[in-house]
Amino acid sequence: MEYTPPAYNEDHVLFVTPSLSIPRAELSFRTSRSGGPGGQHVNKVETRVELLFDVANSPSMSVAQRARLLASLRTWLDSEGVMHLVADSYRSQYRNREEVVERFVTLLARALQPQKARKATRVPRGAREQRLEEKKTRSHVKRLRGRGRGDED
Repeated sequence: MEYTPPAYNEDHVLFVTPSLSIPRAELSFRTSRSGGPGGQHVNKVETRVELLFDVANSPSMSVAQRARLLASLRTWLDSEGVMHLVADSYRSQYRNREEVVERFVTLLARALQPQKARKATRVPRGAREQRLEEKKTRSHVKRLRGRGRGDED
């Protein structure tokens, strides 16, 4: 009898963009006790979930994708290039895990979108002249507010 490995389905792979999919095996999770109110439940159950993903050494992405992520996600990365995301909104560890994975996929997809090049534009002449005319009018109104020269009694 021949052994066939299980096929990867949507449960085992996260599809970030059409060109990038990350196996869930590359993600690691840490749990801890969540802060805030909750009575006895919060003091004994580890519902806070921290997702760890090694961006710098991930074999799932190309060199260009890795460089782009390292540059744009540096606030979420530690000194070794490991990404840290935390979720503790829910009282359930499962829901926090799903939330942090959703945020992870959204964050990566947004970071990998190409940035639109800014096209330099100039202020139109009409707008510039209108602004200067409004400044002159405003200046004139303020000048009229001052005390007149012969009104002192």
